[in-house]
Amino acid sequence: MAQDGKIMAAALRRFQLDKDRRRAELERRTGEVYRRLPRLESIDRELRGTAAKLVIAAFQEDGDAAIKELERSNLALQRERELLLAGAGYASDYLDETPACRLCQDSGYLRDGTPCRCLMAYYTREQNRRLSKLLDLGNQSFDTFSFDWYSDEVWPEFGRSPLENMEMIRELCGNYAHKFGRRSGNLLFTGAPGLGKTFLSACIAREVSDLGFSVVYDTAGHIMQQFESGKFGRENPYEEDPDREIDRYLNCDLLIVDDLGTEMLTSFVQSVVYRLINDRLLNRKKTILSTNLSVDRLGERYGEAVRSRLLGEYQILRFFGEDIRILKQEQ
Repeated sequence: MAQDGKIMAAALRRFQLDKDRRRAELERRTGEVYRRLPRLESIDRELRGTAAKLVIAAFQEDGDAAIKELERSNLALQRERELLLAGAGYASDYLDETPACRLCQDSGYLRDGTPCRCLMAYYTREQNRRLSKLLDLGNQSFDTFSFDWYSDEVWPEFGRSPLENMEMIRELCGNYAHKFGRRSGNLLFTGAPGLGKTFLSACIAREVSDLGFSVVYDTAGHIMQQFESGKFGRENPYEEDPDREIDRYLNCDLLIVDDLGTEMLTSFVQSVVYRLINDRLLNRKKTILSTNLSVDRLGERYGEAVRSRLLGEYQILRFFGEDIRILKQEQ
């Protein structure tokens, strides 16, 4: 899985903040107990000095006996410590520094250098936080997807009803998200506005992100702005570093491009669309394109090479029916 460096950096900051909070809480508890039980503080001080005492004992003439005596003394101190804590109403581990994650001991990384699942949970939350700025991940999920707005009357040009069509698309998108991986394909959502393309994009983004993959969702217009700023050094109205954003578009595990075909068309935009599609295919990175245009119209707009790749490498899902936004307004 590819990790977004910017998102991982933010995840590490939050990971460290939580570690610091736990450490501060332990220090608070320790101070509280030491004020109530001064003897406990002196016991802990003695126990912390055990390592140095062992070194000294090892070099004594009767080192073995000294070490055994030290062990006996330590056991007595530990029993006294437990009795003091219990007598004051504290659990025996109240002052123990126990790691929140036993796999990585709160380092965030395993022995082989890969991120631990505890750190990846921070990564996923941070990624979802960023996705939520563009997508309503809180309300948009496969569980909340409603078929109520799709008619069960057959549309002759499609040979099925909008309801039947959306049941098929919903099942396919759910399987795509739940089983996402290197063997997954690419999807092209095409159809008029207000039919659920963005909603299902959000559902997939949420599920794939929760699996630990890097997901980038953006509009075609914003993507083109970043490429233009990176190529020509034009003023960028956004705060992002265009080079870093371009790297994210090209290398994330799943790129979702919304509103393809609404951006101003130039020869540079045509080259960017081709590069996005072609480079990600070559690198086996997965892409979902959402557009109001047909494949033929996309070919007219971006060229035959793009059309050929869409037909050969993308599963095309055609959305049709009545505009849900208008139906909701009429209620």
